[in-house]
Amino acid sequence: MFARRFRDLHPYVPGEQPTDREYIKLNANENPYPPAPAVREALDSFDIALFRRYPDPDAHALRRGIAVMLGNGITEEMIIAGNGSDEILSFVFYAFFDSDAPLLFPAHTYSFYPVYAGYYSIPFERIPLEKDFSINLDSYLERPSSGVIFANPNAPTGRYLSPAEIRRFLERYPADRVVVVDEAYIDFGGESVVSLIREFRNLVVIRTYSKSFCFAGARLGFAVADPELIQALFTTKNSFNHFPVDALTQKIGLAACENWPYYKAINSELAQTRDWFSGELRALGWEVVPSLANFVFVRKPGFTGDEVYRAIKAGGVLVRYFDHPGIEEFVRISIGTPDQMRTLLAIMEGITRI
Repeated sequence: MFARRFRDLHPYVPGEQPTDREYIKLNANENPYPPAPAVREALDSFDIALFRRYPDPDAHALRRGIAVMLGNGITEEMIIAGNGSDEILSFVFYAFFDSDAPLLFPAHTYSFYPVYAGYYSIPFERIPLEKDFSINLDSYLERPSSGVIFANPNAPTGRYLSPAEIRRFLERYPADRVVVVDEAYIDFGGESVVSLIREFRNLVVIRTYSKSFCFAGARLGFAVADPELIQALFTTKNSFNHFPVDALTQKIGLAACENWPYYKAINSELAQTRDWFSGELRALGWEVVPSLANFVFVRKPGFTGDEVYRAIKAGGVLVRYFDHPGIEEFVRISIGTPDQMRTLLAIMEGITRI
């Protein structure tokens, strides 16, 4: 009854969303703050009669607004928008990664990468991280590949590569194969490599509204690249779903990027909370991986990650535990408001071996 390719699917598993009680939810890297007031104004002024018509299939106004926000000589022709960055990732995997050589990505990274590779029958190779969980890009030059993708900052570790490090890699990597830098968490302390796109025509930068724009429930993402690569993504998009971004999301997405100073302020506050929380945990004897994302990756010596996860959940807070060899002692904690993090800190201070 079912196709062979269906039987081989291994779907992505999102963070849990239990309904047995009220939890402080710090397991999905959601932004704890509301969108900009201008987004509410855009919602209130939206003409609901537009729902009877199809939206702009190419999201022209939204893409122009994103280009202005990004600067660095980026134009509308260098941007494609989609239903969350996950859909953009799907287009990227389909358009750029062949099956004659493996796609390379870190051993521990966004767990949708192997899902899409399996979905499109793309062979892949996981490249080990360094002992401190950093990505060593030199190791990606030592083996054949159809392309490279990594998150920066990486997930679930939070480790970050500077634009200078990525530039050095691009200078040595074959120019006829695509390198994808997934910048889902770049706005919490890192520096984007969007400025390198005009110099490196094989570079694709993926961004999402879910994290720094407080849009996880609205589903909006985009890619930035050379116009030739973007046109390939449009061909892929139009072969799958001509209208991925609805009219309402296009309008509020434009309102959000036109109010970037608001988001810069709240994300700076979130980064300050992250750094304060990390320092407090270290003072309590926890190991905290240096992070420039909106989460931290931590472990308590003498405890398994599952034990820590369950103890925190019993206290009314959700964090993320990955039962994967090499990171099974760690949990990933999304950064919430200062009050939420103080509540969590009190729970974690009480986690001791009797």
